[in-house]
Amino acid sequence: MLKVALPKGRIAKETLDIFEEIFHKKFVFEDRKLILESDGFRFLLVRNQDVPSYVLHQAADIGVVGLDVLEEKDEDLVRLLDLGIGKCRVCVGMQKDKEIDYTLPEIKIATKMSNIAQKYFSNKAMGVKIIKLYGSIELAPLVGLSDAIVDIVETGTTMEQNGLKVVETIMESSAYLISNKNSFIQKREDIISLYEKISKILA
Repeated sequence: MLKVALPKGRIAKETLDIFEEIFHKKFVFEDRKLILESDGFRFLLVRNQDVPSYVLHQAADIGVVGLDVLEEKDEDLVRLLDLGIGKCRVCVGMQKDKEIDYTLPEIKIATKMSNIAQKYFSNKAMGVKIIKLYGSIELAPLVGLSDAIVDIVETGTTMEQNGLKVVETIMESSAYLISNKNSFIQKREDIISLYEKISKILA
């Protein structure tokens, strides 16, 4: 049995749609259940940020997760395939009348993606103070908690409605099919077979 970690929400649904197309049957989680077993698969519904942990510790053999989460967690996992779903960008946002001043010794960034933000500004040789937040990140620059934010942007509407604008794009992201390294050896045939079926559907 292949164990598959899926992030709750839209990406899980779109991934299950791909499975339905491959296997010509319905894959639906019963109300509030977090495990779905069907056709030699065991699907686990977990938080997006937790998918790499489930796969890393082999609670799941494979998983589907955004590239942004993979880059932030930076775990030793096999990246099999870009599924092209759940597309978004990781951006730097600031108040509409402001720009990043690269002459400053340090910039204060509010974000839940501290590693991505740290790396980005370090590569630009700028000191950065990370303020870790888990929600309502757009609020931080408006109340003087930070100079800017680093956050996920799909349409940019949330930033705009809160008086912010995208000043720089750090990376483009979409959902990837990933695998545990040991699972990839132990269940290689099953994983490669699934990989090929998904590739065919996406093509």
